[in-house]
Amino acid sequence: MSPIYVPGKVTLAKPSGASWIITGTQKLDPDAAVYIDRVETADGQSLEEGVKLAYSTFVSGCKTDGIWDAIKASCILAGARTLNGALVPLVGTAPTNYNFVAGDYDRETGLLGNASTKYLSSKRNNNADPQDNRHLAVYRTEPEVRGSTSAFIGFGGSSSGDSQLLYTSTNRYYRIAFGSDAIQADSTAVPGFIGVSRNSATSVDGRYASVTTQYGSNSATPTNGNILVFGRGVEGSPGAITDARIAFYSIGESLDLAALDTRVTTLMSNLAAAIP
Repeated sequence: MSPIYVPGKVTLAKPSGASWIITGTQKLDPDAAVYIDRVETADGQSLEEGVKLAYSTFVSGCKTDGIWDAIKASCILAGARTLNGALVPLVGTAPTNYNFVAGDYDRETGLLGNASTKYLSSKRNNNADPQDNRHLAVYRTEPEVRGSTSAFIGFGGSSSGDSQLLYTSTNRYYRIAFGSDAIQADSTAVPGFIGVSRNSATSVDGRYASVTTQYGSNSATPTNGNILVFGRGVEGSPGAITDARIAFYSIGESLDLAALDTRVTTLMSNLAAAIP
């Protein structure tokens, strides 16, 4: 890999051929450095060095774990100085913002839903990833108000091929290109990472509260439409909108949920320590 040139920054080629970007006294992963530049442009000001390092550590860690290439659409909804900066995609296309305003955003804890009108369209189609090779994940910093159906991320509803991470007052649903449901009876609301990954036509892995569990769930041909964040349904007509606060989402191919959980949890801890 050739050294990467970014105006105003210095590059260093390691003996192995991998390249790093030096900014100030820090060595940043090159993909993270490009992301940071875009966030700072959207913010209209520089980020703290600790925030930059937190982002870079996350990206390089995902590469070390072998999960980076599986992430096809993702936003870190924390760390940036502004809502515009937080909506800069780490990977993939920028989401479309439906009704979130600056006051909904907190640099440490992310973006707060309202269970009514506020959601994002990831602009990643539910059928963009292979039927039996896909994942959805979010990092929830504040639980939703339980007692009603609440979708953190997803497309569609209960039709074959739809996908969503969904809560009711009594159950968690791990639906991903599903033909039959993966359901876990649960009435708790623990902050942190929630994810589902499918690499089989007959089962999915669901992760919650630091535990990954395999569930029987047949797959079906993925339905057509953009995956929403803070809700499910169809862009322009969402459903089950949540009032949870979410600081990260990821969509893409199948990956190790425990590895992503560890990296995102560390990212959030590092951001909290870096933000004044």
